[in-house]
Amino acid sequence: MTKTLRTLAAALFVGGTFLSACSGTNQGVQQADLVVYNGTVYTVNDSFGKAEAFAVKDGRVLEVGTTTGIRRKYAAAAELDAEGKAIYPGLIDAHAHFYRYGLGLQSADLVGTASFAEVVQKLVAQREKYPDADWLTGRGWDQNDWVVKEFPSKDTLDQLFPNIPVVITRIDGHAALANQKALDLAGITPQTKMVGGLVEVKNGRVTGILIDNAVDLVTSKIPEADEAEKRQALKLAEANCFAVGLTTVADAGLDKSTVDLIDAMQQQGELQMRIYAMLNPTQENTDHFFKRGLYKTERLNVRSFKVYADGALGSRGANLLEPYHDQAGHYGFLLASEQEFRDIARLLYEHGFQMNTHAIGDSANRLLLDIYGSVLGGQNDKRWRIEHAQIVHPDDLDKFGKYSIIPSVQPTHATSDMYWAGDRLGEERLSHAYPFKELLDQNGYIPLGSDFPVEDINPFYTFHAAVARQDAKNYPEGGFQMENALSREEALRGMTIWAAKSNFEENEKGSIEAGKFADFIIVDKDLMHIAPSEMRSVQVLYTYINGKQVYRKR
Repeated sequence: MTKTLRTLAAALFVGGTFLSACSGTNQGVQQADLVVYNGTVYTVNDSFGKAEAFAVKDGRVLEVGTTTGIRRKYAAAAELDAEGKAIYPGLIDAHAHFYRYGLGLQSADLVGTASFAEVVQKLVAQREKYPDADWLTGRGWDQNDWVVKEFPSKDTLDQLFPNIPVVITRIDGHAALANQKALDLAGITPQTKMVGGLVEVKNGRVTGILIDNAVDLVTSKIPEADEAEKRQALKLAEANCFAVGLTTVADAGLDKSTVDLIDAMQQQGELQMRIYAMLNPTQENTDHFFKRGLYKTERLNVRSFKVYADGALGSRGANLLEPYHDQAGHYGFLLASEQEFRDIARLLYEHGFQMNTHAIGDSANRLLLDIYGSVLGGQNDKRWRIEHAQIVHPDDLDKFGKYSIIPSVQPTHATSDMYWAGDRLGEERLSHAYPFKELLDQNGYIPLGSDFPVEDINPFYTFHAAVARQDAKNYPEGGFQMENALSREEALRGMTIWAAKSNFEENEKGSIEAGKFADFIIVDKDLMHIAPSEMRSVQVLYTYINGKQVYRKR
């Protein structure tokens, strides 16, 4: 080797590694904050390409490539050897109740109870744990999981808790059971009537069962949490989300005060979670945000309103075109008048806000699709959404594509409901319920969520339900209505880039690409290759937001 070549070689040899003469500026190693290498990186870019490594600086991805290429080009204060593990973009839950979930962590957890007797046992334990509480609350019961699949009555609660108001909400949040003390505080009698709700009465007596808008009559009497309790709720929810790989959540239904608190906590560095806020269509929210307009920071995005068209299928509140198969003459109900839906749609369109409407029954879906179509006029980029879209008449499917309406679905709803949905719908309607693949085909993308705490917070349950169409018991063998299963690639896109797109955020998150936020997770097993029966057991090893570690499995 000549002296000139030896000099050149020495200049290119840094830290035991040769630098590529054609890389970057060709002036030496570039500085990064973090280099992640030796991984199986699913970039979820347009080609669904894979890589081995990437560099991060100032919270964003600098470059994605091979381990050799990235480590040769970048020096970083921190390096992370992924040891061959799968790396995905930070997961996004396209429809959840983040704040409500956090508050609910401080109530009795009734999820998975096998009988009303078990519900009562948990309420007694909750009262013993918090004897000075002004209210006794709980959530998560589902009578469809009990041997006796009927709504309970308040009698036992009246006997055990005569002096404290009690209200416990069903798993879907669209029904509740209240004791007499709570009913008295709300002024509920057998004569109480309302639009979009029901107070159940039998033999002239209120049973304590409240459906949809009737639930609000009682829950509105519960004292609002103070600021310290709200902050604690948000932090608890965030910690649990990070542990399962969620870095963004779409919170479906928030008020101005909560949005302001989230914004303040994010600005103060107390809350790292990215939140896509869907506002409740209250007078306070519309007055403020119509005047203020869209609001966007790196962690908070406020540009949509959440509207409820109907109730839930499990409590027979979903609005159907034909009567319930298991309740003659009952169609469910809309939660507001058709004109009210038309008015809010027009207002949101005029003020540039996205409209996201809860619609479960085929009648509710048809009405809202037609209202959306009359306002939107044809294909567009307004990205208005139908949340849940569980039962859609085949004649209405093409309206999603015709008007560029996004179906925002929750795969675990299908696998939770499959045991009893046929009772509600009958065989024919069940055959075109939860049509995720058909909905995906309308616009070429579909965002996926969980609706937690209605379903479990774990996004790997979402993935498994979408791909295998099975529940935690891997039931049924072969999957439930597999013609509407999603591929593994589609499911991962639905939980990352497609969810980001439904939030107008695909240019900043949802994939591991240069220029985007360095939000990513490392897991112990690769969802793209493991058996479906293993998907729910996947564990998150690391969660990063903006290139900063926010969770590490211990």
